[in-house]
Amino acid sequence: MHSARPAAARPTPSPPPHSPVTVPARTALVIAALSVILVVLVAVEWLPLVSFDRTVSEALHRSAVAEPGFTRANRVFSDWVWDPWTMRALVALGAVWLWLHRERLLAMWVVATSAIGTAAQQGLKAAVGRERPSWPDPVDSARYAAYPSGHAMTAAVTCGLLLWLLRRHGVDGQLWGWCVAVAAVSVAGVGFTRIYLGVHWPTDVLGGWLLGVCLVAAAVASYEQVALSRGR
Repeated sequence: MHSARPAAARPTPSPPPHSPVTVPARTALVIAALSVILVVLVAVEWLPLVSFDRTVSEALHRSAVAEPGFTRANRVFSDWVWDPWTMRALVALGAVWLWLHRERLLAMWVVATSAIGTAAQQGLKAAVGRERPSWPDPVDSARYAAYPSGHAMTAAVTCGLLLWLLRRHGVDGQLWGWCVAVAAVSVAGVGFTRIYLGVHWPTDVLGGWLLGVCLVAAAVASYEQVALSRGR
């Protein structure tokens, strides 16, 4: 009589692997931490930061008063070429193109990211309540509180989103290099114009850049996770 064989042990199912922290997610976390530090320093009016802001702003304002032609050129770039509404129009065009090509989730993601950026900057302006530079001989004017720079943040968000979309759709090589160069010049250029025209402190612009990059990185990371889950 044969003895019964013991039942084969069932393999213990391994737990599902954790999703790796992607480069965009890590970037968002690092930039978010830097943004929080900068907001705190601005809010408490840390003296070295205030001194830096005033020194740079005063030097650039003297140049703006002495060079009216260059100042007018900066106003054209600030008020038209790199104006937040120009930037939002570019995002809208990109979203329409995606929608027509049936990438509707991505189109809505891009529009939502741009809208969140606008809401975030206005909320921070109200919360921080930083005064703009004040000059006896101003060359330009602006409304609302200073921190963060809405122009700088909107440019960073828009250019970041557009670069992401271009990369997703296969743009590379020399064309990609030109796109990156145009985006970098736009983001840096609008920041310079806002300081040069005397309507923002340098750290307002830096804060806008940091928040813009953080928002784009978070949007990319979250979209990757959603797209991955939908693919499963």
